[in-house]
Amino acid sequence: MEFTDREQEVDMLTGELRSKIDNVWNAFWAGGIANPIEVIEQITYLLFIRGLDEAHTREENRANRLGKPMERRIFPPGKDDIGKGGGVAYEDMRWSRLKNRDPATMFNIVSEHVFPFLRSMAEEGTAHATHMKGARFTIPTPALLAKVVDLLADIPMEDRDTKGDLYEYMLGKIATSGQNGQFRTPRHIIALMVEMTAPTPKDVICDPACGTCGFLVAAGEYLRDNHAKLFHEKQSRDHFNEEMFHGFDFDGTMLRIGSMNMTLHGVENPDIRCRRTMPAMPTAIPSCSPIRPSPARSTTKPRRRICLQSSRPRRPSCCSWRCSCGC
Repeated sequence: MEFTDREQEVDMLTGELRSKIDNVWNAFWAGGIANPIEVIEQITYLLFIRGLDEAHTREENRANRLGKPMERRIFPPGKDDIGKGGGVAYEDMRWSRLKNRDPATMFNIVSEHVFPFLRSMAEEGTAHATHMKGARFTIPTPALLAKVVDLLADIPMEDRDTKGDLYEYMLGKIATSGQNGQFRTPRHIIALMVEMTAPTPKDVICDPACGTCGFLVAAGEYLRDNHAKLFHEKQSRDHFNEEMFHGFDFDGTMLRIGSMNMTLHGVENPDIRCRRTMPAMPTAIPSCSPIRPSPARSTTKPRRRICLQSSRPRRPSCCSWRCSCGC
């Protein structure tokens, strides 16, 4: 049996990296957090904090090379004005500094300063700001936080593909069937649906029941693998990062995980929002079309709208929605 490059990358996670993720998971269970959704949410927050620090460092290095001011400063100068003495310096909230703190200090900074910063850092009105308003830090003890941070710090996250595959491995620990009729679609089914749809750099893609954004992530990876030149031009790059991906769900936790999942996979500003799918869909993404093979088309035609519709039991009215949409 032959494997694609991406399947071989995932297979590599059966070794040392997979064991490290299992150790993180076991640490949460031993520390008293047994809900898999809560475990993934807390790990995601910590990985997100680490990712913010790495992005800030890249921007610092770029500014130093060019001899220009930083265009995007994630951690602003000064303090956060929370608590005594004007609060904590934003620079001290960076992962690279937090991981070297003693457990008690680390716990205080993360719970009292980092999480308020995460909730306030995004621009008002953006999807990220909406989701992060409900972000909660639920790791109960400094010892557990320090252990998890040590374990996560030992996992290589510099490579985007490794980062994404590790995250998807964690998502795979969610039971196939969850609460509220939520189902996790197997990865090979997602890959098949995306390949049948064959998204292009000019498309607009929507998953009306996005969950952890597995379909949208797979669509993004398909575009990276098959249309690498889309990142060579600013217009197509901005479309990919800000206009192409739309996901709807009604579960706030899933929206937070999904939004950060997209960010960890290199999509800067996806539109991941809380919406009841059926009444919102026709007006949310105009002219959205269901999955179907598209014949060769002229470049003069308007952008295609792709709606990734899985056969999830919680969406029994998909057929009636397609009819009302005029598809």
